[in-house]
Amino acid sequence: MKKVLISATALLAASFASADTVKMGTEGAYAPWNFINDAGELAGFEIELGNELCARAGIECEWVVNEWDSIIPNLVAGNYDTIIAGMSITAERDELIDFTQDYYPPDPSKWAATADMGADVDPSGATVGVQASTIQAAWVAENLGDAVTIKEYSTADESMADLSAGVVDLVLADGGYLAPFVDGESIFFVGPDVMIGGGVGMGIRETDAELKASMNAAIDSVKADGTLDSLIMKYFETGPFYAN
Repeated sequence: MKKVLISATALLAASFASADTVKMGTEGAYAPWNFINDAGELAGFEIELGNELCARAGIECEWVVNEWDSIIPNLVAGNYDTIIAGMSITAERDELIDFTQDYYPPDPSKWAATADMGADVDPSGATVGVQASTIQAAWVAENLGDAVTIKEYSTADESMADLSAGVVDLVLADGGYLAPFVDGESIFFVGPDVMIGGGVGMGIRETDAELKASMNAAIDSVKADGTLDSLIMKYFETGPFYAN
């Protein structure tokens, strides 16, 4: 396996030896996936992973921070070359852009509340907070519709701030994002999990087949040697998922 990995990395480096810098688009507001740390620098699971993927692909990468609600349009417009921002692979998004293979398996969406309401939560009549343009926002609109009041936010952190302030009754978001907030004293996981999406992958323009192939090969590499599992366990304390 070691010889195979070395050969794949060498091929990737050769294919991008003359390439321009690849710009990596991220939100920078979705810990532990990606966030701005106390030093004002990008940090998190995807930043560390993205840097590793670029190194293995022999690509010089530059990070670009972009707000979530315009992250796909700005990829299509050419303002950066990839999206690596906790983006779940869905059929709807796949109509607009392409995706690499997943680098994180499907993450159950979970409900957060300020009171422990148990597993049998009926959200009817509740005000539900969701981040706009997410799989959770689409699911709530499609499945709960007029039964709830939907309040959309530019960032997930804003939805959690309003949950703590009592502006919304429930927040639906990725379980991996919510976990650091849930302390069993002031914020609780409630109700059944909601399974949405097909794992998290890197978004790439449909015309960038060579870049997609190189990133897929790099993802294969970090899966095969355990690097990806190590990063997932470092930031999410769960896994392993991809160990052979």
